[in-house]
Amino acid sequence: MRLGPAQRWCVSLALLGGLVFWLDPGKIFAEIGNLSPAWLALALAISFVQTCLSAWRWRFTASRLGLSLSPARALTDYYLAGFINQILPGGVLGDAWRAQRHARRSGRKGAAWRAVILERASGQTIVVVLALLAVLFHEPWREASATIFFWAFVVVSIVILMVLFAWRRMRNQLQWIGQFQADAYQALFRADAWPAQVASSLLIVLSYLLVFAAGARGIGIAVPLPELLLMALPILLAMLVPVSVAGWGVREGAAGLVWWLSGLAPEQGVAAAIAYGLLVLLGSLPGAIVLLWPDSAQPNVNQ
Repeated sequence: MRLGPAQRWCVSLALLGGLVFWLDPGKIFAEIGNLSPAWLALALAISFVQTCLSAWRWRFTASRLGLSLSPARALTDYYLAGFINQILPGGVLGDAWRAQRHARRSGRKGAAWRAVILERASGQTIVVVLALLAVLFHEPWREASATIFFWAFVVVSIVILMVLFAWRRMRNQLQWIGQFQADAYQALFRADAWPAQVASSLLIVLSYLLVFAAGARGIGIAVPLPELLLMALPILLAMLVPVSVAGWGVREGAAGLVWWLSGLAPEQGVAAAIAYGLLVLLGSLPGAIVLLWPDSAQPNVNQ
């Protein structure tokens, strides 16, 4: 089942409303109001490095499929995609836009789209693996492991079911599937490809965690850094479930649950998640400038 834009807005608002009902909103907003400008600046600097790394991974993936993509184009289009993903429901519309822009320039629509899909898959696979490892080995969660594993199972199952649903819709496109498998091997699994994919994706996931940690530190959360990074991993995993707008609601609910299972005030976790969401939105704002450029006009999908 695929949720439409209105339904995703409803999910985000319902989840956020539920948190306001469950927790003390005064404590949450008091935490957010303490966001330090210095930590904000650090988070935005990390976001810039993150976008540069992501653009490099996209260029590398595209090059494995025989596509050229200049560093400047990759960086500006990645900023554009990030901004669109933040303001529109779905979380992938920006990536679809950058895929179509690359397809228009390269004249190879199928390869351009597959490059974006594979580049996204590279990073999301690392998030899933690291989050499940964190759930398994993080000491404070062992007593609550059954609950955590249940929710981790739910998240992963939803993602798998959506992938299987999409695969079912494409089952008659055998030629496309065969080409996708060949491109996946070329871009992700060959001996001269997977080390770069794994290394870049690990660094990018680390940058996500550091932005989360900067936001948490910026509002005064004093959890030790290694534990804070581990606590952020299941939150990133929850954000992969495409049922909300830019993760809003799902991210905060997951953070409240993680903090509660860790024996900490859930309001603090929700505040950290909101701070992270705001930092991600601010970090994507250069994409709004790209959107105003003449070349940023919506491409003709029939080309």
